[in-house]
Amino acid sequence: MLHEFLSENRVELANRCTAKVAQRASPVATPTELAHGIPLFIGQLIDTLRAEHAAGAHATQTSLAPAIGTSAGTHGRELLRNGFTVEQVVHNYGDLCQALTELAHERNAPISVDEFHTFNRCLDNAIAEAVTEFSRLRDRAAAEAHVDTMNERLGSLAHELRNQLNTAVLAFRAIKSGGVAITGATGTLLERSLEQLRALIDGSLADVRLTAGLQPRRESIAIDELIAEVRIPVVIEATARGLRFSSAVEPDLVIDADRQMISSAIANLLQNALKFTRPSGHLALTARAVAERVVIQVEDECGGLPAGNVELLFQPFHQHGNDRTGLGLGLSISRRGVEANGGTLGVRDLPGTGCIFTIDLPPASAT
Repeated sequence: MLHEFLSENRVELANRCTAKVAQRASPVATPTELAHGIPLFIGQLIDTLRAEHAAGAHATQTSLAPAIGTSAGTHGRELLRNGFTVEQVVHNYGDLCQALTELAHERNAPISVDEFHTFNRCLDNAIAEAVTEFSRLRDRAAAEAHVDTMNERLGSLAHELRNQLNTAVLAFRAIKSGGVAITGATGTLLERSLEQLRALIDGSLADVRLTAGLQPRRESIAIDELIAEVRIPVVIEATARGLRFSSAVEPDLVIDADRQMISSAIANLLQNALKFTRPSGHLALTARAVAERVVIQVEDECGGLPAGNVELLFQPFHQHGNDRTGLGLGLSISRRGVEANGGTLGVRDLPGTGCIFTIDLPPASAT
């Protein structure tokens, strides 16, 4: 009888299965995972086989022991916690089937058709429960991580919006009191705060559209007209910060792209340049045709990029330099927006001087 064979060789079978699981290179099986997996399942399989054997002819419709599903669910939970994949969940139980078949063949132990059917039913149930629990917890963890990320982003955005709005309100009150002129420093502060609010909102709108997977609303865009729009607040901000700003745009450059996404990307790069360029420094915006592409570059004098992987700059919430204002989302949103329009966004370090961010886009199709 299979249940008698399993009882007599329980330790050997468990050791063989455990050895197969433990031999996997990655991830390494933990004692907890092994304890809740195969060894426990073997004991429950013996009880089920014994019960069905005792039931005789009535065993064909016997329900599986609920404990098998419970322990298998625990097994799936432990595997998820230890970094296993769903394929490895299934393989763990496949190892048991292989080990049992090998051991029965070595010991010349016959397995009847009914016993093999019972074994397969138990195995199928265990796999189903383990995979179900594994998938449920994995999906829940992914959902919770998404919620945490969204909460962090919304919290950071609300914080930045509140700061800029508070500054604008205070400046407006000072001007309204009549004690300062609208053309003075307080008026400039109000204007800068409103520009920052607009930039935050534009960037957030672009991020929402990209995250939602919305297709770009393509239109024919003249680069000189687009840059004429985005450079206005930059000129004001650069003057207020004591920086020099220059721009040079080749005429007749046209692209087919989403105006909001590209405008937001250029504005983000310019805001970064304003933020990190050293006092009395220079920042430049250029646009030209290069090898049948439209190349837009923003060069600053930030002193050069920090050592390490420059690609980290394009990761969400990553910030460099001493100025930690902002969400750390600008470059990430900018790259996604440019790529959604068939282009690329990269950066080149100028050690000791600054860096150059480059937007490379296809030109408008010839008609």
